Amino acid sequence: MLQGKITLGTGNENMSQQDKKYKDLVDALKSASSLLGLERASQLYQDVIDIGNYLNNPNFRIAVFGPFNHGKSTLLNAILGTRTLPIDLIPTTGAAINVKYGSDVRTRIMLRDGTEIYRSGTEVLQQYAILDGDRQMRKDVASVEVFCPHTFLETGVEFIDLPGTNDRDEQDNLVRQQLFSADLVVQLLDARKLMTLGERENLRDWLLDRNIKTVIFVANFINLLDPEEQKQVQNRLRFVAESFRAELPPGFSNLYRVDALPALRARLKGDVAAASSSGLVAFETALQNVVSILQQNRGDVRLPRVQAIASQIQLSLKNKIDLIANEFKTFDDKQNAKIEIKQKAQNLIKQGFNKSLSELSDWLYLPKLLAKYQADAAVALAENNFKSWQINNLKKDLTELQLAVMKWLYQSYDFFKEERPEDLLIPFPPEPQITLPSKSDNNELLSEPGAVAVGGGIGWLLGGPVGAAVVGSISYVLNKNIQKLEEKSATESYHQQVARLCINAIEDYLSKFSSQALSILSEFEHQAEKVICFQIAQEPQEVIKNREELRRLQQEFNQLLIELEKAKIPNKYQPYTETPKVSQPQPQQKSDRQQERIYTRPPQPENTPKTTEKKVESPKQQVYSPPPPKAKPAPNPAEVEAKFRNWELDEEIAQMKAQMCSPGYQNNKQQTTQTQNQQAPKPPQSQAEKDKIARAYKILGLPQDAAFADVKQTYKTLVKKWHPDLFVNQPQMQKQAQEKMRLFNEAYTVLSSNK
Repeated sequence: MLQGKITLGTGNENMSQQDKKYKDLVDALKSASSLLGLERASQLYQDVIDIGNYLNNPNFRIAVFGPFNHGKSTLLNAILGTRTLPIDLIPTTGAAINVKYGSDVRTRIMLRDGTEIYRSGTEVLQQYAILDGDRQMRKDVASVEVFCPHTFLETGVEFIDLPGTNDRDEQDNLVRQQLFSADLVVQLLDARKLMTLGERENLRDWLLDRNIKTVIFVANFINLLDPEEQKQVQNRLRFVAESFRAELPPGFSNLYRVDALPALRARLKGDVAAASSSGLVAFETALQNVVSILQQNRGDVRLPRVQAIASQIQLSLKNKIDLIANEFKTFDDKQNAKIEIKQKAQNLIKQGFNKSLSELSDWLYLPKLLAKYQADAAVALAENNFKSWQINNLKKDLTELQLAVMKWLYQSYDFFKEERPEDLLIPFPPEPQITLPSKSDNNELLSEPGAVAVGGGIGWLLGGPVGAAVVGSISYVLNKNIQKLEEKSATESYHQQVARLCINAIEDYLSKFSSQALSILSEFEHQAEKVICFQIAQEPQEVIKNREELRRLQQEFNQLLIELEKAKIPNKYQPYTETPKVSQPQPQQKSDRQQERIYTRPPQPENTPKTTEKKVESPKQQVYSPPPPKAKPAPNPAEVEAKFRNWELDEEIAQMKAQMCSPGYQNNKQQTTQTQNQQAPKPPQSQAEKDKIARAYKILGLPQDAAFADVKQTYKTLVKKWHPDLFVNQPQMQKQAQEKMRLFNEAYTVLSSNK
């Protein structure tokens, strides 16, 4: 027996402090295994539990490992100096027996139902810790502990007597589990059948592959061989020891010879010389020195085991995270593509809506209304034809502008299906009413400037030529107002007075119309914002649940990385960043034109007469001819450009809808419109198609290998040059332009469908 007090390690108190720092790491490993949903019967789950128990155990554990009948219990009894553990010629040990320090010899057995059996001595082991008649372990035993007053154990050392391997699977599983929580493994070899196939497999699978490298080989039964065989076995043993890269302190061998049974007999007799010749003393001395050093650097022993398990957990976590993340990437890419299309459509629709709204707002600006409509409206009022003029002119122009605005809202609702748009309704004020002034001398009415008849059916005010004079004076008075603002003629004639009343009445009418319409337009624009928008639909509950699972897995993976780094365990992985979700639509910024547009009541013109309740009577039939219609002005190039841009917006939105409905869109999402435009058109399938395409290129004046971007730009240039509206006052040229536009459209359609 070892004599005297052996000073090893730093004591249980310091060990506990050292082990405490691994608590967070153990918790992280257990939490990760829980998220992985590991089966309790799986090896990885059991390894996580074992590594947790290992890190939380303050004792330095030495496991004696080997096949059955190799003398493991005999060797431990020899070290302890007593027959503490059961030994026999048949496989005996039926449980992992943990031998710890105690003031006296006693045994504690814990059953799986929670029952604790506490006895003095070790006789109770015969009942609970040996194999039964069928060589089976008892299934109701959870743990077996033996306490001994041994100085080596008092230093914080714990021995584990393991069942023999290569006998039953149940025993092998127990041994494999216990080895993982051993700081030092003593692998006992039988010199008579050195390194069997089973021993080599266990060495690789149970030790090396799990980073258990603090291993000492002890050869037993060498004393049973003749001298020549002993030399051969010694050589083979050295080869085994050298081929295994044991991680022991420098200067210590990983191979020893101990004749276990002679050593035990020598210890029981107190024969020091026999114990020394059996190899036991040399082995004990080396063992206590190795343990002393490893105890002080226990992290170097433990952390490789943790790394082996942590790497498996990390790999399993990573595989699960990547699988879910890839599924979400596919899902999110698809959703983001749809959102991108809708965002672009929203911008295009908003752009077209703002432009149309701006045109309507500009049209409603009072000075522009007066400049465009006051003269004709005053004439219509003088001719008692105001209602007809209002319908055929003012209402017609307003309806056209309103429809241009509403087109974008209908387009938006068709695309986003958010809020159904309400029609833009702009009512007209009541028809103008005037009160005629008193007549003076009718004989001089036609002698005044501007008293020229300009239309037929006139005379409802004064009758006959006098009515014509009033209509003629309207133009005169308006021109005079332009030339001399606010200047009044002292000798203004009667028909000029009446003309001024008509003009002022129309001015008041258009002022009310402008003010009311702009106010309605302001509210309408606010309501339209709810239509030209889209909201990302709430994700299905299953998707939300999976996203949360992915987030927890990533957090757990990152937390495990942190704990491994704190424990100074090498790691090859990088932390996960939060998985991006579906992109949110950006709030729309108002355009400069929107920000400048202010809907306020225009200032009222000075000297506007108040209307009265007296309505003018219906006119009499006149013989005068109506004034000739004014020629429609030709649009300037800027108007043609605006029309073309609107057409482009419609085309682009239509293409977006087609993309949204196309099942193959996602596969081609990465190709941008610019790339598509730069690609040459696809080759036609038939000769008829080839001829058709060749003719289309010829009409546009392009080579047949031109990219579609060139086709589009050329078509745009030709439209601006030959738009029929540019030739409204040249009938012959307009007819020619219409024919050219027909050809251009046909050519563009052919090449568009073939791109």
